[in-house]
Amino acid sequence: MPLTKNAFIRYKFLDKLLSDHHHYYDIHDLTDRVNDMLVDNGFEEVGQRCIEKDLKTLEYAPFNAPIKRFRKSGKRCITYGSSSFSIFSKEMSDEESDLLREVLSTIGQFDGLDNFRWLDNFKIGLGIEERRQIICFSNNPYLKNSNLLGTLFDNISNEVVIRLTYQPFWDSKERIYDFHPYLLKQYNDRWYLLGATDEKRRILTLALDRIVKVEPQPEKRYIKCPEDFSERFDDIIGVSLYEGRPVEHIVFWMDDKTKDYIITKPIHGSQTLLKGEMAEQLKNKYPQLEGGAFFTIDCIRNNELTRALTSYGQELLVLSPDSIVSELYGRAMMMAQKYYEIIGKDKDGE
Repeated sequence: MPLTKNAFIRYKFLDKLLSDHHHYYDIHDLTDRVNDMLVDNGFEEVGQRCIEKDLKTLEYAPFNAPIKRFRKSGKRCITYGSSSFSIFSKEMSDEESDLLREVLSTIGQFDGLDNFRWLDNFKIGLGIEERRQIICFSNNPYLKNSNLLGTLFDNISNEVVIRLTYQPFWDSKERIYDFHPYLLKQYNDRWYLLGATDEKRRILTLALDRIVKVEPQPEKRYIKCPEDFSERFDDIIGVSLYEGRPVEHIVFWMDDKTKDYIITKPIHGSQTLLKGEMAEQLKNKYPQLEGGAFFTIDCIRNNELTRALTSYGQELLVLSPDSIVSELYGRAMMMAQKYYEIIGKDKDGE
């Protein structure tokens, strides 16, 4: 019987799913997944019986696919017996191979990618020579659980649900999540994992150094990320996004000593240097501020924003909104009180 276009498309989709050794699919999963792909590509859905016939076809000539069936967590799973098998196998061209060598050679020089043994093995297989390091990322070699980066990277890229045992900073009790991982993000020399749980379906941000255990759950269906992460961090500093909080327009002053530094290294992407009439109005309103420059940023308030604004000490003063001014003033007064308790009393007694 001649191979129809629709059958070829189904075989292509089934080949992709059967080659996926990061997930365990039964016949119902395969039918649902193939139908999703068919609809996305403008084809009509098919029934489970059709998929069963397709699997039988793949098992015999000319494909001779090594299809394996086994039970896992009550499911009768179906996959290829060989992780390297595909009915569409083809070798890379010399140009593709050379490009891949260059990419892997560069990636292999990055710091902070611990536990990527597969990358080393891949480089050896391609005969990639070691080169001197020409780029270096910020990396904290003493950060707990940095070895999980490779494991989590693999789970995210292959869309694998994981069971996380997590120990929050504020709670002595461990928590267990069935977690759908979406993104690894570094901020201030710490790594964070963003994803969603089965129950709440909202994005959580978890610190890697608080993760106790990671267990892949290949039999569970992965829920794709419901939002565009390229926009998630536009209105915040760091990684903590509090749903429902508004973007606040923050005006601050920077002294002459540091203003040029902050111009070249902005606190946030929205940072604007105020000039002309707006700057003159602020100078008249705050005559006690000598020299310096006025800036604005537009951010959603979180702990990382507070730390960023206070990290410059007396060189940066927030002028509005009043709520942030009051918060930072309270922090400054508490710090002054603690310093007084440490050294002030001793000086009073001299």
